[in-house]
Amino acid sequence: MKLPQTFETRMRELLGEEYGEYEKSLEEKHNSGIRLNTLKITPEEFEKIAPFGITRIPWIKNGYYYEQNEQPARHPYYFAGLYYIQEPSAMTPASLLPVTPGDKVLDLCAAPGGKSTELGARLCGKGVLVSNDISNSRAKALLKNIELFGIRNPIVVSEAPGKLVDYFTGYFDKILVDAPCSGEGMFRKSPAIMKNWEQYGVDYYNKLQKEIIVQAAKMLKPGGYLLYSTCTFSPEENEGTISYLLEQFPEFQVVNPLTDSSVSYEGFSHGRPEWVNGREELKNCIRLWPHKIKGEGHFIALLRKGDSEDTPRQTGQPESYLGKAKLTKEAEEFLSELVIPFKEENLMVKEDRLYLLPEGLPSLKGLPSLKGLRLLRQGLLLGEMKKGRFEPSQALACALYKGDYKKTIDFPGDSPQAIKYLKCETVEGKSSFGDGYHLITADSYPLGWGKLTGTSIKNKYLPGWRWM
Repeated sequence: MKLPQTFETRMRELLGEEYGEYEKSLEEKHNSGIRLNTLKITPEEFEKIAPFGITRIPWIKNGYYYEQNEQPARHPYYFAGLYYIQEPSAMTPASLLPVTPGDKVLDLCAAPGGKSTELGARLCGKGVLVSNDISNSRAKALLKNIELFGIRNPIVVSEAPGKLVDYFTGYFDKILVDAPCSGEGMFRKSPAIMKNWEQYGVDYYNKLQKEIIVQAAKMLKPGGYLLYSTCTFSPEENEGTISYLLEQFPEFQVVNPLTDSSVSYEGFSHGRPEWVNGREELKNCIRLWPHKIKGEGHFIALLRKGDSEDTPRQTGQPESYLGKAKLTKEAEEFLSELVIPFKEENLMVKEDRLYLLPEGLPSLKGLPSLKGLRLLRQGLLLGEMKKGRFEPSQALACALYKGDYKKTIDFPGDSPQAIKYLKCETVEGKSSFGDGYHLITADSYPLGWGKLTGTSIKNKYLPGWRWM
């Protein structure tokens, strides 16, 4: 692989005797991986039904390598949201942020959703996940992946990070900042990134990173955790950015994120404070090198925010309950058939669309305190109330588990019927519940909705998601 000369010279200086190993690793094939959706399936369950060869990733409990000749996106299990296709090193940041159910979590630079989907799965439907990306087109891809994973408590936003500070100062328990970067760690996987590196370089991204991490720090509660990550090697973008944060916010400290004794961190390297004349605690940062692990290059820093007299805190109280959502008879009938827990006060109707809002937002009904933000999704979209009928949403289908809705038509996961359904074609089926809306599943994992008449199923799969 032909590297930019300036980059090669810098890497030789940084790595010294290790440079030869790094250079050799660039000629090897990159590693491909999938990360399981633990909302829907356990590793033990998936290993019994995996339709292609997999090997465990040592440091990711729900991560697997797969061979590059496999096509995991060409199987109904992918469309059922059982796994996310992700480069193995890129799985690491979300795995090291200590998220627990009930937390208020922010993924600040979230598209296309690889890290948000893991954070949402670990919340187990409790608390709030705010996923943001400044690019509206990328945020739409983010929304799709969040809905495909069946996450019930999301808020999806498309704003500049600085704008969120006015709404969420001191609000979040955990924040992940997977910052835009020069991408040096991905040269092997995506050689085209080298052109971007030559065009923009390190300084352009480092300026952005410093702005973003300061904005993130203001939105974190005292005692909360902020995880910063990049896919580059540049000390300025990594240890240098963390040093800048520590100077601006002395109440932060870098902590060791490698505390899970049930996984192997063999090959992980510590941070290099000497590269930026930084503090000794920068050694708690993590560096992933492609010549030391089966993955691409990454940098990770986990920071804890302590108390400070200058720490801004959110003091506003949740706005009062604004009245019961007005539901149609058909919507009420449909909701009565769902076996999922929710409170009526968390239902919201907006333009005839019915949403289930997550608890813990600054306000519930209509989210008046979030007015002015470009919101792509407010909680779980349940469906649309139309004249004489209620049409359940694709997002709701993905958020259901076995037993959550009795009217189900199940196809074998590898069957032609399942694939025809995912291609939005009409399929045949039987049900003991008579005509009407049914949840279509593959090996009991929900795919979407169909409307049964006799033995003919009118396909209600979301056309924009169809198998191409």
